Amino acid sequence: MKDFISDRWRPILAHNGLSAFDALWKLEAPWFEEPNHRRGGWSGVSRCELALPGDGSTGIFLKRQENHRARLWTHPVRGAPTFLREFRHIMHYRACGIPTLEPVYFAMRKVGKDERAILVTEELAGFVSMEDRVRRWLESGAPPRAMRLRMLAAIAALLRDMHAHGIQHNCFFPKHVFARVDPDGGVEARVIDLEKSRWRPSKVVCAIRDLYTLNYHSQCWSRSDRLWFFKSYLRIERLTPFAKWLWRTIAARSGRKKRIQAPTRMLAARAGVTE
Repeated sequence: MKDFISDRWRPILAHNGLSAFDALWKLEAPWFEEPNHRRGGWSGVSRCELALPGDGSTGIFLKRQENHRARLWTHPVRGAPTFLREFRHIMHYRACGIPTLEPVYFAMRKVGKDERAILVTEELAGFVSMEDRVRRWLESGAPPRAMRLRMLAAIAALLRDMHAHGIQHNCFFPKHVFARVDPDGGVEARVIDLEKSRWRPSKVVCAIRDLYTLNYHSQCWSRSDRLWFFKSYLRIERLTPFAKWLWRTIAARSGRKKRIQAPTRMLAARAGVTE
């Protein structure tokens, strides 16, 4: 596959001497996530700060892997680097107009018997994962419900758009959903970790999987907030027979997971807390 370099990022990479595969591969950068050793190889992520040609700096995430493969329909026997699948999904999401990561660089190389791949994406400046955001709220107090609902509405619209395009995320955890509050009070949402995304012919199939995953891993949200998110996703004000069936199906799947314990704390707004 031909190397990919974003036109917008090409001069920035060149300014930092990182236009070539070897330069990115050899770049000394601390691990943002410790390398994952499996599938006969390894895969790791680093966060790097790059100087801008004029002034200032910007952040990127540099992902490198070696012999870390998965079977794809285009590579059914030996498999291909998992970053290839992730890069293809990023490009597909963006082609569908679904907010996600901005790709900076992608390339693969064969070095002897080893197969290496690099995927670089722009840092989501100002965005915070819903997992981290909720953790902060539990420690310091949640913002007024109106702000929470604006975030839920943005995430619901994002998920609904994915499913309208037949995209099932498969790992729609709060840690993979990011939100940013703009100065005007508007909320932007992004989704990451697209490697396991799949196309499905039915929006209902997509909904059962992704809504269940989010509900299962959002136990600290109040039931009323989760129900509001559900209705926002379906764009309804009152539960219809179909909505009730879908809600019961998701709740039943969540209830069958024995390791989920009742949350010790639920989100509750505190006066004076706005973020």
